[in-house]
Amino acid sequence: MTDHLQAQAPHGAERARSGADLKAFITRLHFYIGLCVGPFLLVAALTGTLYALTPQLEDALYASALHTESRGPAQSLAAQAAAGRAVAGPGATLFAVRPATSEGRTTRVMFSAPDLGVSESRAIFVDPVILRVTGDEVVYGTSGTLPLRTTLDRLHRDLLLGEPGRVYSELAASWLWVVTLGGVLLWWWRRQSRARLGLSSARRLHGLIGLWLSVGVLFLSATGLTWSRWAGDNIDAVRSAFGLVTPSVQIQLDGAPAQAMAGEHVHDGMETAPATATPVDPVALLDPVLAAARAAGIDAANVEIRPARKPDQAWVAREIDRGWPTQVDTVAVDPRSLAATSAARFADFPLVAKLIQWGIAAHMGILFGPVNQVLVAMLGIFLMVTTVLGYAIWWRRRPAPGALPRTLTQSWTPLPLGQKAMFGALALVFGWALPVLGASLALFFAIDAARWAWTSRRRRSAPPRAVPDRT
Repeated sequence: MTDHLQAQAPHGAERARSGADLKAFITRLHFYIGLCVGPFLLVAALTGTLYALTPQLEDALYASALHTESRGPAQSLAAQAAAGRAVAGPGATLFAVRPATSEGRTTRVMFSAPDLGVSESRAIFVDPVILRVTGDEVVYGTSGTLPLRTTLDRLHRDLLLGEPGRVYSELAASWLWVVTLGGVLLWWWRRQSRARLGLSSARRLHGLIGLWLSVGVLFLSATGLTWSRWAGDNIDAVRSAFGLVTPSVQIQLDGAPAQAMAGEHVHDGMETAPATATPVDPVALLDPVLAAARAAGIDAANVEIRPARKPDQAWVAREIDRGWPTQVDTVAVDPRSLAATSAARFADFPLVAKLIQWGIAAHMGILFGPVNQVLVAMLGIFLMVTTVLGYAIWWRRRPAPGALPRTLTQSWTPLPLGQKAMFGALALVFGWALPVLGASLALFFAIDAARWAWTSRRRRSAPPRAVPDRT
C-alpha cells in the first residue's frame, strides 16, 4: 500500500505541475492578446456603439428629406421617379426606387453615376403627393444608409482607409472570441482559489464584466466574422460546400429581350408587335412591376424595385425590412410579360442562412428596434470599460525598471508535448479559417521569441537575484 502511494505521488505532482504550466500559458496568452489587440477592440467597440445609437439621430438630422407634411393619395411611381430624374439630370441611370412606406414619408429614387464610390448611389427624395424634391444625398450599400451612418459604418469597418483598413476590424473580430474564452477560463480557475482573495478590485471587476459580457461578445465576434474580408470568404466557401448559402433569384431571362419596347402592349397575356424599336423608359415600368411583385407575395411596406441592367434580365423587387419579423423576400419580374419568373422566400432559407440574416441584423442593432440598439450599445460600452481596466491592471503590475518579465515563449516551453501538439493543431486550424488571426499569431510568437532570446542572454549575464514577475 505504501509503495502504491509512493508511486502515485510523482504522478500527482506531475499533473499538478502540468496544470500550473497550462494556467501560466493561458494567463500569458490572454495578457498578450489584450495588450496587443486592445486598441483595435477599443476602436471597434466605440464605432460600433455610435453606429447602433444613430438611427434616431439620423432620422432627425435628415428629417427635411425623409418626411413631408403633404397628405393625400400618392401619385404614380413613374411620376415620382420622373420628378427625381429631373433633378438628377439626363446622364443619371435609374438604379432603384424605394416607395414611401407610409403617409408623411418620402419616396427614395436612386441613381448610379460613374463619379460615385463602390456601393454608393445618389438618392433623390420626392414627396409622393405633390412631387416636390425634398433632399438629395449620397447613400451607401443595400441598407441605403445616409452620410452620417455611412461614415460611422466605414469607421467601424475600415477606419476610412478602404480595403487595407479592413485588417483592423477583422483582427479585432478574430481575436475577440479568443480573449473572451481565455478570460472566462481564468475566472473559472480562480473562482474557488485562495489567490482570488488577493485580487485587486480592478482585476475582480475586469473578470466579472468579461464574464457577464461573454455570450454577447462571442455573438459579436461570430457575426462580425461572417462579413469580414478573409475569414468571411472562408465562411462563404464552407456554406457553399454544404449548400447553406442564402438563396437568390435568377434574373437571366430566356428567349426575347426582357425590356418591353415602345408601342408594345399586353392584353390578356397576348402581345402585339412593337410600333418602334425604341426601348421603353424604365420609369414607365415601375408601377406595373411593383403591382406584379405585390401579386407574387411581396407584401412588406418597405420594398425596393431595381430595373434590369441588361435587356435580357429581369427586374427585381425585394423586401428590405430586416426587423422582426424579418421580411426579405425577393422576386424577379419579366417586364415584358409582368410574370414573376423567380422567387427567394425567407421562409425557405436554410436555417444557417436565417441565423446569419438575423445575426447580422442584431449585430447592427436593427433586429428588435430600440431594445436591440440599447443591448448592442451596452455591450460596446462595457467592452471598452473592461479593456481599459485590463490596461490599468497591466500598468499597476508592469515590470519594475530593469526587471526581465516572463515571455510567452517561456510559458510555452514547459508545457507537456501533448498540450503543445493540441495548441499547435488548434493554431493551424484556426489560422487557416481566420487568416488574420493566424498571421498575427505567427507575428506575436516571432516577436516574443526574439524577446525571449534577448532576455535569456540578459539573465545569463546578470548577477543572480530574485525578481518578482509583476506582469
